[in-house]
Amino acid sequence: MPTDIKYWGYHLMLDCSGCHNIDNREHIYNFVNDLITQIDMKAHGEPVIEYLLPGDPNQGYSLMQLITTSNVCGHFMELNGTAYFDVFSCKEFDPRTVKTVVKKYFDPKKIKSRLIKRQA
Repeated sequence: MPTDIKYWGYHLMLDCSGCHNIDNREHIYNFVNDLITQIDMKAHGEPVIEYLLPGDPNQGYSLMQLITTSNVCGHFMELNGTAYFDVFSCKEFDPRTVKTVVKKYFDPKKIKSRLIKRQA
């Protein structure tokens, strides 16, 4: 087995609680555009930001932004102030930068982080 392992993709998952401004579409839009810039990625088209399940306990915005190297997703749960983010890319990025941008826009009280380096 070669010692110079090449990863096919990097998948960062953030589970955030105690978030603010998760019910504001424009704020979410600004967040994803800033994040793409900060992690040196290129957006492929505009983000899809939809308000889902109105009247349901799980209501809130969901975000999907394609990037040329994969995608950025976010799900925002108004009821309990949680937000969940996934950044997946075949181009390496700094997870600390993603956390910094999430903190700047949503000020979570707690962030649980997992990074998976994917390979076949």
